[in-house]
Amino acid sequence: MGIPIAWILGALSAAFDSSPVPASSRQLVLVVTLNDTATSGALLRFERDSGDSPWKPLGSEWPIVVGKTGLAAGAGLNRAPVPGLSLKKEGDGKSPAGVFALTSAFGFGEAGAGLRLPYVRLTETLECVDDPGSNYYNRLVDRSKVSNPDWKSSEKMREIGEYEWGVVVAHNSEPIEPGAGSCIFLHAWSGPEGATVGCTAMPTERIREIVHWLDPAATPVLVQLTEETYEAVRSPWQLPSGSTRER
Repeated sequence: MGIPIAWILGALSAAFDSSPVPASSRQLVLVVTLNDTATSGALLRFERDSGDSPWKPLGSEWPIVVGKTGLAAGAGLNRAPVPGLSLKKEGDGKSPAGVFALTSAFGFGEAGAGLRLPYVRLTETLECVDDPGSNYYNRLVDRSKVSNPDWKSSEKMREIGEYEWGVVVAHNSEPIEPGAGSCIFLHAWSGPEGATVGCTAMPTERIREIVHWLDPAATPVLVQLTEETYEAVRSPWQLPSGSTRER
């Protein structure tokens, strides 16, 4: 038997009596999936003038894909894991659920005009380490500048076409727990059927738009949840009203 829905909702109410979204946050990327095994969903962007102001939608809903096995509770700004979801683990093929800071951007070319996030141009030697046994686990590292690389597994960023544009999602970052999941990004997709191994992906023109919209001065965050969890935490977390998905 699965966990009763009433228990999940009660646990959510008890665990999330205040919002993990910082009061300083004025940009919010909301991703909602149908349930914890769905591999596709919807994305909406929101803005507000201050922590006391209501969230206002920006533009239309976009299609996205998430991990090939759905969502799991991630380690982000929320104080406790999302009840009713398994914990995110390295190699589980799940995208993290919760609230996460969006800290920097990366891509193949120069940053160009209008980009405000800290930006890293990907080179042939830049890797994201996904080996839990490494001292560099869950970090972007330039292999050419490491005297003794200790990792056995990594993503060679410049070799992945979907990383033409991307945003770093601060999952499992403060502190970094070995094995809790690594290298989580927003990035371009290979297509609407191309689920990821843990990131959130969308059409190239959409991720390019997000990269140039995000402003570190607005403390941008990603809120990524299932429909049911989103509706349960919407009020205590002071999130935008309504659902991103058409029923």
